[in-house]
Amino acid sequence: MTAQASWTLDELVRRVAVGLADPAYPGAPNGRVRELPDRRAVRWYTTTGLVDRPAMQGRTALYGPRQLLQVIAVKRRQAEGRSLAEIQAELAGATDETLRRVAAVPEEVLAPPSEPAASVHEMPDSTVCRRTDTHAREQERPARRRRFWAEHPAAAPDTVRKLSAVSLPGGALLMLPGDPDGRPDEDDIHAIHEAARPLLDLLADRGLLSLDERSPS
Repeated sequence: MTAQASWTLDELVRRVAVGLADPAYPGAPNGRVRELPDRRAVRWYTTTGLVDRPAMQGRTALYGPRQLLQVIAVKRRQAEGRSLAEIQAELAGATDETLRRVAAVPEEVLAPPSEPAASVHEMPDSTVCRRTDTHAREQERPARRRRFWAEHPAAAPDTVRKLSAVSLPGGALLMLPGDPDGRPDEDDIHAIHEAARPLLDLLADRGLLSLDERSPS
């Protein structure tokens, strides 16, 4: 196995997508399992021991060929209808040879970044990103908030006396200028959580936040 190969979490996720972009991979067996794993799924696999912990370079997590094979092997077994408990019993501590057999990926997918395989960069986006992207629907701001800011366009932060705090995963808090009619409602909070995910992932990658996540499958 190429010991020099290492990727960031985003690069690992892209390589996993390439490794699973073949006709032999049937995809998700049901609506509760993702066809392709995202960053949060890889982190969950690491937490549960399905994937080895990454090496750290400063605050950047780096993943190698073994972790790539582990993630792909997990998805192939899930596509067969296996539960995560069954997969863990089979693959926890598996040898590289076993992982290669289960993952069944071409060698070029395991190539280090300095020797990128053409297939990694030439795969069309529609193939690499086969999973259905979840598009957040923009919520219309309540009329009371629109009126408030329309009537106070020059309101500066130091003139706001009230603040609203929205709790985010990992213990983070988002402070918002006070609204005379009260705190953000449930739709606001849901939209804020969705929009904050990339920032929370970045903070977790850099060791600035510890996300306590539930399994995303």
